This record gives sequence, C-alpha cells and structure tokens, in this order.
Amino acid sequence: MSAPAEPAPLRLAGLTVRYGDRTALSDVSLVARPGEFVALAGPNGSGKTTLLRAVLGFLPPDAGTVELFGRPVGSMSVLERARSVAWVPQGEAPRDDVRLRDYVLYGRFAYHGPLDAETADDQAIAERVLCEVGLADRAQDGILSLSGGERQRAVLARALAQTTPLLLLDEPTSHLDIGHQLDLLTRVRSLAEHGHVAVVAALHDLNLAARFADRIVVLSRGRRVADGSPSEVISEELLARVWGVVADLRRDPRSGAPYLLPHHLVPPVAPDRAALLGKGPVHVVCGGGSGAPYIRSLSEAGYRVTAGALHLLDSDLETAESVGALTAVEVPFAPIGEEVRSKLRSLLDGATAVVVAPFPVGPSNLPNLEEVLRCLDRVPVLLVRRRAGVEWDFTGGRATAVEERLRSKGACEVAGVSEMLTALSAAAPRPPS
Repeated sequence: MSAPAEPAPLRLAGLTVRYGDRTALSDVSLVARPGEFVALAGPNGSGKTTLLRAVLGFLPPDAGTVELFGRPVGSMSVLERARSVAWVPQGEAPRDDVRLRDYVLYGRFAYHGPLDAETADDQAIAERVLCEVGLADRAQDGILSLSGGERQRAVLARALAQTTPLLLLDEPTSHLDIGHQLDLLTRVRSLAEHGHVAVVAALHDLNLAARFADRIVVLSRGRRVADGSPSEVISEELLARVWGVVADLRRDPRSGAPYLLPHHLVPPVAPDRAALLGKGPVHVVCGGGSGAPYIRSLSEAGYRVTAGALHLLDSDLETAESVGALTAVEVPFAPIGEEVRSKLRSLLDGATAVVVAPFPVGPSNLPNLEEVLRCLDRVPVLLVRRRAGVEWDFTGGRATAVEERLRSKGACEVAGVSEMLTALSAAAPRPPS
C-alpha cells in the first residue's frame, strides 16, 4: 500500500478577500508544489499582493481557504508560520544601520526563545545564504551602506535564513537594474530547483516570468484568468485583453521560452460603441495598403479585427496597429515562415469571418490565400472584387487558382466596404426572439 501523498506547501481554494465593499480577490484557487516556481502576474491592482498577504495570514479570507502544508493558515501560530513560509516584501527599507550579518540572522528568530542567543548553526546558515546571494564580502557592513540591488539581495538572504519550504516574493525585481534582476531570479530559480523549495513570486515583467517560472498564474481584477506553463499562458491575446497592450509573440531560439515585444496600447473604445463590443473578430487578409479601408471600416462599425500575415513596414500593418488589431507579422521582404504561418492559422481559427482584400500576391505571401481555404467550411469568406486590368498575380497563376477554388467552394464576392458590411451583417447569427 503506497504512502499518502504529502500535502502541498500552498493550496488556495475559492479564496475571496474584500476591503470593505471592494472585492480584491474573488474565488481564486492555486496550488504550489515542492520545487516549483510559480509566478503571479497581472496589472497593478489585480490582487497579487493581497493574495500573498492572505497566504501569510495577514488578511483573513471572506470566503474560501488558505492552507500551508495541509493546515489552515489561520490555525497556525506566528512561529509556526515563520517556520513554514518566508517572505520577501516589496521595497523594504531597513531603518537601523545594523551589520548585514545581524540583519540576516533576524531570519532565525522563529527557532529561538526571546532571550536565546544565536547558535553556531545559525551563524553557519547566515554565512551560507550570504554566499548564495553574493554578499559574503559585505557581511560586516551596515545594511544602509548597501546599494538598492544589494539591499534587495540582503532581504532575500534574511528570508533564506528562515530555511522554510515555501518562499513568497512580492515584486522582488521592481527596483533592480536588468543585471540584478537576472541575478536575483537565477538564484531563486536555483533554490526551487535544487533546494526543493516552493516559490511563489509576484512579477510585473511577463518576459521574466516566462524565463524563470514553471507556471504563470495571471490575475485580472481579482480573478484568476490563466494558469499554466509559460508556453500555455503567454500570448498576444492575453496581453491585449488583460493589460490593454498590443505585442508580438516571439520565442527565444536558445531556450524556446516565449517572450513578448509590446509596441502600443489597445485604443480605447468610444462610449457610443460600447454596445458593439464582442462582434468579430473579423480577419482581414491584405497587404500593400489594400486592406486599410476594410480594417478601418470594420473597426468603426464596432468589429474586433485581426490581420495578416503582414510584413514589417507594410502600411496595412500600421493601419491594423492603429485600431489595436492582433496581427501575424513577418520580417520585411521575407517569405512567410512557418512560425508566422502558425500564428496566421491561429488568428484565422479564432475569426468569425474572413475578408480577403484585393492585395498583390507573390511567392512570399501566397500562404495568406492558401490558409484561407481552411476556413470555408467554418465561417463566411468574403473576396473583395479586384479591379479589371490591374496585374496582381505574380506567382505564375498559382494565386489565381487558389482564388478560383475559394469561389467554387462558397466564398462570396463583394464590391467594396459597403457590400462587405452588409454581407457580414446578414451572416451574423440572429438573437433569439
């Protein structure tokens, strides 16, 4: 008979926390396991710090449970909690200029009575964690003489001196330069991986979270909206929906980790268009400026728009970005590669209709037309009629053959913007009477 599984270091179930009439967290569930680095992400005010404070027992839940190693945190004494979980708060500013070694030894208070002196084991632990954070040479210096980056590492050392199996960090990199950010998170990553410590860290930077965390839990307005590996969670759609930022998704060629390149805010929706939100998305296949009037008209009519695949520097890309459209983007003058083509498929799979603008087609952007063929059995496909006498097929007839297949399989031809909007309106599902 197998032994029962050890309880998780941290388990939240349906956690709700309110400040008066305001709900800071609503029905949040989360589990952190030994050796796992969990990143909490979300905009300012999303509930990250509130969640950490609830785990520490500083805020009693209004609903749901917080358990440390299978025990309700509210049933544990302060010393029991201090032996179970260590905390690195956001921007702690020490007031007294104590020696750094003594400051780190504060982390051992939970293991002694109020009048007990530090033991040789305590001193050895302090020396070890100072080495681990790269501050052994500053052990005799006053804490106030340290730089901001060194002081943050000192706070981490004090938490490590508690030798707890669960470590919480609240925006530990917020005041650090990029070198110290990488240094600190590398040390925390190693602690989780080699020390079998469960780490839960609130991080503003999604790219850092993707680089170091095993899982990312995203909070928005107090609710959990995503929980999974970086590859499962990090997406352009998530950044646009939760942070209101349009970005391009890339992958680190060395590690395969996803990262985002943000480039502008999602434009706000005018109040008189609020009732139209939720229409779409309509995907516009275009290029060379052919899609601009269709993208703008769809946006003005209240549709959400996606576009691509487009090349950088294409004027249609600028138009798409100006209305906050998600796009599949390739480098200038290059053929559409497999990664961008995969992104194009994802956008087409999410579309409720597809509009094909009268764009010039060459070998580099022919995949745009080829991928539209996959949509015909699922959503309306509208082909904008090309002007007679204008040369557009530079593929030796392959593009013409694809457009003919689209027509023969049910794509609808429209003469311009007005017919496009009319066709989309007619194709929209009617609300029940």
